[in-house]
Amino acid sequence: MPRQIDYYFSLQSPWAYIGHKSFRDVVGSYDLRVNHKPVVLVDLFSETGGLPLLKRHPVRQRYRMVELQRWRDKRGLQFKLEPANWPFNARLADGLVIAAIEAGHDPDLFLRRAFASVWEDELNLADASTLIGLADECGLPGKALAERSAGEEIGKIYEQNRQDAMTADVFGSPAYVLDGEVFWGQDRIELLVDALKSGRAPYRS
Repeated sequence: MPRQIDYYFSLQSPWAYIGHKSFRDVVGSYDLRVNHKPVVLVDLFSETGGLPLLKRHPVRQRYRMVELQRWRDKRGLQFKLEPANWPFNARLADGLVIAAIEAGHDPDLFLRRAFASVWEDELNLADASTLIGLADECGLPGKALAERSAGEEIGKIYEQNRQDAMTADVFGSPAYVLDGEVFWGQDRIELLVDALKSGRAPYRS
């Protein structure tokens, strides 16, 4: 049986985008089963004491810009630091990922394309027609998934993911939860690898 890892993220998150390929490389190397859990970030931030970007102190905002540039170089990416259509309401985009999973599709190809579309191509993922086009490019039934994404059933799963995140002590995106141990941020992927290599018991607080 492959080991399982819960992957909490939002398509709104630059850090989830920056870490996604590296995370998927780890998934492939260690034959992990991924439970994708898109989650609404604003609620997580507010419930756990965090602040939305524009409400943070300017010192923190400036440091974030430096970190984006460092990790852009580190991960070998090319993206805009302030893309034209960010921030955006991620409900429909995250919901489409959930709808794809519920329909039995692997969302990874769509996630790669969607992340790049925000940060590299500056597309608007709050726009249903844009999402449909991206999903179709990835071989998914875009129109059907977009329609389902907006529905109450997907909304309930999105909310359940938020509740699951809170229960798991997750407070941001991305977060990788292995055997109950939270690895928050794409800069913790190397620590996740260490845990997988060693086979150690999970650390507890």
